[in-house]
Amino acid sequence: MNQITRRGMLAATAAGGLAIAATAGDANAGQATPLPQRPGVGGTDPGPGNLSRALENPDLYAPPATDHGTLPNLRFSFSDAHMRLESGGWTRQVTQRELGVSKAMAGVNMRLNAGGVRELHWHKAAEWAYMLYGSARITAIDARGQYFVDDVGVGDLWYFPSGTPHSIQGLGPDGCEFLLVFDDGDFDEDNTFLITDWFKRTPTEVLGKNFGVPATMFGHTPDPSQRYIFPAPLPGPLTSDKPTGVAAVPQTFSYRLLAQEPIRTKGGTVRIVDSNTFPVSTTIAAALIEIEPGGLRELHWHPNGDEWLYYIEGKARMGVFAGSGQARTFDFQAGDVGYVPFGMGHYIENVGDTPVRFVESFKSSYYADLSLNQWMALTPRELVDAHLNLDPKVMDALLKQKAPVVPA
Repeated sequence: MNQITRRGMLAATAAGGLAIAATAGDANAGQATPLPQRPGVGGTDPGPGNLSRALENPDLYAPPATDHGTLPNLRFSFSDAHMRLESGGWTRQVTQRELGVSKAMAGVNMRLNAGGVRELHWHKAAEWAYMLYGSARITAIDARGQYFVDDVGVGDLWYFPSGTPHSIQGLGPDGCEFLLVFDDGDFDEDNTFLITDWFKRTPTEVLGKNFGVPATMFGHTPDPSQRYIFPAPLPGPLTSDKPTGVAAVPQTFSYRLLAQEPIRTKGGTVRIVDSNTFPVSTTIAAALIEIEPGGLRELHWHPNGDEWLYYIEGKARMGVFAGSGQARTFDFQAGDVGYVPFGMGHYIENVGDTPVRFVESFKSSYYADLSLNQWMALTPRELVDAHLNLDPKVMDALLKQKAPVVPA
């Protein structure tokens, strides 16, 4: 039985929900297809449609009966973003332009081939990164003239504060791919401060005066369009890129997240990183969360800002409660971005056969969440019962300690 069939049966059983039908006579014959109907509501869809999109988003096509109201779209896939192809790799982004609700943060997915360089640059927004594949060398300096250089691999992070000049280069054997998160929803990866661009926009006599050499030694800088992401020789050992006679930055710009001992539950794991564990990361806090099949990121909300999510693997659905009777459900898979506006209650459920892994990030110096289960457990029992009329067994099962990921 395939996944969409299981989901249909589950919804029909648990929420009066998703109807399914077998397809025939097309490339998807043999699959089960969601129908936009539940018992007593909706109908078939005989007209034109995009079957593959319906299969990817069954909870949009035939939403649970609990969905209500006009919440904005809280999902966008990097697969639907424009891909900028360069000689040294590629890049694509999801900003407020692509996901209108994403006002606090934006994201970039970038690939650098072996030797590929994201040229020396800086930007107004702070940059937080998670390494998805391969390895890279990152360099930077701070305002005191102290240097930073490090090699990062899968699961490692870096953070460059606003205005910090830096570079990224893919290492062997196959370069790297990474996620960048910026603390500004209007951020645009195509509008950064590039070193080649500055050289091209500065008179040669000024360059000569600045560097103490003849002006005739300038004017040969390659066009910035040739240097945005470009191939270069692979660097030598890490020690060879460390300058002598100057101090290193006092707070490292990189962090080994997978070396952190996670919070372990029967349903998965959670690794939290913010300024308490990664001191330089003062504007972005995050968590790497893994949910086992059938598991649930518990009903919760965040009191310290909007949540920007990136799905690394697996299939999940997220239900968001916005208050005033509004709720909406979204489906996610690898490469998708999710967004939860400040204060909205939500859950994330693994609806696949493999683990779900995602990064959730916040424009904040610290990570915080509030658990519905814990709130109820720490509130006088009679008061909770007066609100909800719950079975005593439910009240007995409430947990005074958080269970951020619960099993099936």
